[in-house]
Amino acid sequence: MTRKQTATITLALTASLGAAAFADGPARTSPQADKVKRGEYLVKTAACNDCHTPLKMGPKGPERDLTRMLSGHPAQMVMPPAPVLAPSAPWNVTVGATMTAWSGPWGTSFTANLTPDKETGLGGWTVRNFVETIRNGKHQGRGRPLLPPMPWDVYANFTDQDLESIFAYLQSIPPVKNRVPQPLPPPPVTASK
Repeated sequence: MTRKQTATITLALTASLGAAAFADGPARTSPQADKVKRGEYLVKTAACNDCHTPLKMGPKGPERDLTRMLSGHPAQMVMPPAPVLAPSAPWNVTVGATMTAWSGPWGTSFTANLTPDKETGLGGWTVRNFVETIRNGKHQGRGRPLLPPMPWDVYANFTDQDLESIFAYLQSIPPVKNRVPQPLPPPPVTASK
């Protein structure tokens, strides 16, 4: 065999092996991994951490406590009764120091545990429960109304695929056992004299 023939065979063999290695294109991730990655992007850009991840004091002031990422209002943080503010007051909403407890004319609401903990978070939920909750503003799609500051009516504009991706991401994060308190009704209205 001549040098030219050897070089031609080597080149053809190299091209064949290269074509076989890339026949399916670049390495692909699974559809579930793509869904989780999309969900992570949506959770981060939709500001879910702003309310569902408690704040703690850091060296430069308040910062998110990422050891409790998306775990909602800390169960051990018992809130005192919210101040009673006149509905006509220019400021009629109060917020707890962790940004996870909110009080206003609706009463007091505590941000939910969105981690996949089976007892205290979304671990026992189905994707259908999650989608219906966001679509109609009711807990698990059929329970009590979601309360402020949850902007469910804005998030209801997500596509089903977006909401499924968000749920897939929330199911992939570390579970945090944290039983968030139930909402409190507003204080009774007293008649003015």
